[in-house]
Amino acid sequence: MEHAVAQHAAGSGSTLQDLAWMVLLIPLVMAAGTTLLIRKDRTLSALFNISGVVLSFLLSVVLLFAFGGSSADCTPFRWLPVEGLDVRIGLHLDGLSLLMLLVVTGVASLVMIYSTGYMHEDASYPRFFSSLSLFVFSMLGIVLADNFVMMFLFWELVGVSSYLLIGFWYGRPAAADASKKAFLTNRIGDFGFMLGILVVWSALGTVDFAAAKAKLVENPAALGTMAGIAGLLVFMGAMGKSAQFPLHVWLPDAMEGPTPVSALIHAATMVAAGVYMLCRVFFIYTAAPGWPAALGFLGGLSAATILSFIGAFTALLAAVIAVQQNDIKRILAYSTLSQLGLMVMAVGLGAKHGDPSASMYHLVTHAFFKAMLFLGAGSVIHACHHEQDIWKMGGLRAKMPVTFWTFLIGTAALAGLPPFSGFYSKDEILATALESNPVLFGVGVLVTVLTTFYMSRLLLVTFFGGARSGSADHAHESPGSMKWPLVTLAIPSVAVAWLPIGEYLTRQFRPEFHGHGGDILFGPFNHNPIAAFFGFGAALFGFSLAFSLYWKAEKDPLPARLGLLSRAMRNRFYFDEIYESVFIPLHNLASHVADWVDRWLVAGLFVRGLTGAVDLTGRALRLAQTGSIQTYAFLFTVGVVLVVLLARK
Repeated sequence: MEHAVAQHAAGSGSTLQDLAWMVLLIPLVMAAGTTLLIRKDRTLSALFNISGVVLSFLLSVVLLFAFGGSSADCTPFRWLPVEGLDVRIGLHLDGLSLLMLLVVTGVASLVMIYSTGYMHEDASYPRFFSSLSLFVFSMLGIVLADNFVMMFLFWELVGVSSYLLIGFWYGRPAAADASKKAFLTNRIGDFGFMLGILVVWSALGTVDFAAAKAKLVENPAALGTMAGIAGLLVFMGAMGKSAQFPLHVWLPDAMEGPTPVSALIHAATMVAAGVYMLCRVFFIYTAAPGWPAALGFLGGLSAATILSFIGAFTALLAAVIAVQQNDIKRILAYSTLSQLGLMVMAVGLGAKHGDPSASMYHLVTHAFFKAMLFLGAGSVIHACHHEQDIWKMGGLRAKMPVTFWTFLIGTAALAGLPPFSGFYSKDEILATALESNPVLFGVGVLVTVLTTFYMSRLLLVTFFGGARSGSADHAHESPGSMKWPLVTLAIPSVAVAWLPIGEYLTRQFRPEFHGHGGDILFGPFNHNPIAAFFGFGAALFGFSLAFSLYWKAEKDPLPARLGLLSRAMRNRFYFDEIYESVFIPLHNLASHVADWVDRWLVAGLFVRGLTGAVDLTGRALRLAQTGSIQTYAFLFTVGVVLVVLLARK
């Protein structure tokens, strides 16, 4: 009934449909207009792009209130109508996509405003803003896509946009290498995603989300023995974009891009795309488990279960590595990796009840406080003359009060302390884990301890004590264009979870859910007190441990205590070195073998060999064409004799 009402509302004058298309296309128009028309006007290019994304945000607010919890498909255009495959370009509006529209456009608007101060001295100022708009357009396409193929197209556009922005300062070798690393690592995941789409299409006969979901609801075994393979291949796309083990290595290096880019990637665009995609195609992970005969040893194990353990391992690995990082942006990067791992774990655990809303809930709250933390880190870096080592900072609390207080709020939210938003969303993940898998619940609690520990370490070393360098001693608060986005993001970092977002998201996957009676602030302690108290206690323990080690510390005491383990943590457990010494040589060997096969077997033997044989045969036959009647008569006689002799035999 609600769907029909929404369809009617969207069809009345096509106004709402037009608004949805405008939300998507306005950032693209801004990017193209800046590149083609005003790329030489710094001020106008910034205002042009910021106004476009802000307008998309305002239109997203209108759409959210117009649709509420209903859903509608907006004007699908037939693109590839071929036998057995009907690919359309259309937009799908529902509670999930509308909420993500607000997150993406809202955070992007503040990041762009912040960038006017942070990037003010950059010579490529207009190119930066046009690239940001292209990035936002690409992410909005993923959010609004109503089928696998359209999502994959925008998926690749996000990859291109990240390549342009991570390597924005391409004159620096480290930035150029980081952009290539991100692009190539994601191609591995995207190849798996593409294969997963083909598996789903071959099994279900459609690439449309709604049609595929309807078929699996009607027949949960419709994917047959390929259910597990389809789930894992689709997950490979998220493994790349959301940087899950073993494709996690690109994300920390992405810090070579400008800090506003880091904020956008880590909060509302690229890394959020993977988790959002898993929630959008969640119906694949609720299908009946099945594996090909060769993988029969997996038995009743589902792809969702594998997802949950990969996510948990990623969360724990990244949190451990973050403990010994000294670059302020890399600490936050590994923090993002860890939180994404928790979100992926929640998606896998949610398959038991058909509800991944805990993952989406944390994605929404995390977007605000992680964007604020990255922008706060940018404010610190800007004030310290581009110094990023926290042990060369110190004493910034008094010099940068706005940055300090907003960073403190972001740290508390990320650590999961009440009443900040991160507490409520992380509690949903812990509660889901406690009900589904006590082992993963333990991992979640341990990750909470480590998260609070390394964030408290970052806060204490950077903002307290005395200045440890001249750059820190002469630091000052950032300009208003950088301060006000921080203050604005602090509001949802504190209070966005006070809204019934968790219940709103749950109803998107379980319409029969009616909520807990509006008990928001103390809800976690009432509904699942064990998970709530463990999460709260883990955060307090992590802070107390960090305080005992780093309060007024002049150097890190852990390397002396942990020895080789500390060195391994600082060097990210040598994953880059392992990949470089093992997988890259194997890749090069495979490339050389493929080149030899192509050069000597395919091109040499089969192509040039066959053409050469035909050419030689033709040349030999041409020698027999002498034009002499006597020669032809002789050959005719020889032929007749041979025929007679063969006939006698």
